[in-house]
Amino acid sequence: MKKFLDENFLLKTKTAQQLYQDYARGMPIIDYHCHLPPQQIAEDVRFENLTQAWLYGDHYKWRAMRANGVAENYCTGTKSDWEKFKKWAETVPYTLRNPLYHWTHLELQRYFGVQEILNPDTAKRIYDDCSGKMQTPAYSVRNLLRKMNVRLVCTTDDPIDSLEYHIKLKEDPRLPDGQDFDIPILPAFRPDNAMDASDPQKMIDYIKRLEAATNISISSFDDFLCALKNRHDFFASVGCSVSDHGLEEINADDFTSPEIEVIFGKIHSGKMLDQDEQQKFRSAMLIQFAEWDWEKGWVQQFHLGALRNNNSRMLQSLGKDTGWDSIGDFPQARQLAKFLNKLDSSNKLAKTILYNLNPADNELMATMIGNFNDGSVAGKIQWGSAWWFLDQKDGMTKQLNTLSNMSLLSRFIGMLTDSRSFLSFPRHEYFRRILCNLFGDEIENGELPNDIKWIGKMIQDICYYNAQNYFNWQQQLEPASAKMTPVEKPNSL
Repeated sequence: MKKFLDENFLLKTKTAQQLYQDYARGMPIIDYHCHLPPQQIAEDVRFENLTQAWLYGDHYKWRAMRANGVAENYCTGTKSDWEKFKKWAETVPYTLRNPLYHWTHLELQRYFGVQEILNPDTAKRIYDDCSGKMQTPAYSVRNLLRKMNVRLVCTTDDPIDSLEYHIKLKEDPRLPDGQDFDIPILPAFRPDNAMDASDPQKMIDYIKRLEAATNISISSFDDFLCALKNRHDFFASVGCSVSDHGLEEINADDFTSPEIEVIFGKIHSGKMLDQDEQQKFRSAMLIQFAEWDWEKGWVQQFHLGALRNNNSRMLQSLGKDTGWDSIGDFPQARQLAKFLNKLDSSNKLAKTILYNLNPADNELMATMIGNFNDGSVAGKIQWGSAWWFLDQKDGMTKQLNTLSNMSLLSRFIGMLTDSRSFLSFPRHEYFRRILCNLFGDEIENGELPNDIKWIGKMIQDICYYNAQNYFNWQQQLEPASAKMTPVEKPNSL
């Protein structure tokens, strides 16, 4: 019987072990999509205890706790941090075969050197030990990034965000003690709120905030675009080269400029739009954002298929992003193809990453990307890493296999955390072990040649170099070979 979470975790063959240990394990991390708060990085926050770092804002854990019969007060409520952690520790044994079980123990091992299984018997000991460490300088959020050999992070930011903390990190990343911080923290332009016209009052409020952010008076659609272009340019000045869109589906309806002017007039006067008008407005905005991205050489990302905010009672009580979302069954193919084709036909299709939440769309996405790869750059149109509910062993394996079958896995830009937690970076290790296991298994079965050097290089490309080259971040990053060793070696196996 194999030991749980040993050095060969998820690596079933000797070849897989060799590929991981010799090629994947030491690679740095580029986390090109996450939800980390830049203020905490700029201020180099130290969490008071493990609960603050682990459970605050983590809707994955909250959903598991609720499913285990834990009252909401222990998830998002007023119970003490220790009481919340205790309830999480009681839940962990019931998460067997859920990725949370693996992630929980990987994070305990890698950051804190904890080899014990988290359960009610070990909870107090683990909580006290880890919380004590978290209060020390070695466990500040910047050092948590260093421990995992993170080399670049992209946050997720609304066009009206001030980016004050990105600017601070860019202009003077040093702390008062003079300690340098050489991990670029870059913004990503996420304009979902600027094209969601389903709620007239929210849109009016957003327009007012956009006016305040730009000092541009908005009374027409042209004014609206001018203000958003102002923010797009501002983001670029702070180092942004990535946009992101979280949508149920792409809208690519035909529209005319006069139609959109009339629709925006209704928005500006607080009138409710019908479904056709909302779709035309989103279609116009998506094309405009995509053209701006192309002009600047940005990469555009589309996260498609989430059915959000399904529990209206809890949405009203707790707000969005608190664990009430699920996989949707929206039709994706026709409108997505039409959208990409419009941009390609005008020679304004930027590098594009597509993510699907519904696994039924795997083959759809894997074949869609091939329609618009034009030979200008390797892997111009990417099918992104298994996302959200698919971000687990089966989901990753299916994504890797489908991509291999229908495109070029060798050109894949690899893993991201999509996380709000500074303790989530072992997910990159999780992905890398799964990747190495796939290759190792097929080499030993004679399905792939025993060319360890070439396949090892391919694995390193998927883990790091493909992303570095795809996003054109070579200047922001020193050669990986010069930065293989973290400031403080993590508890890696």
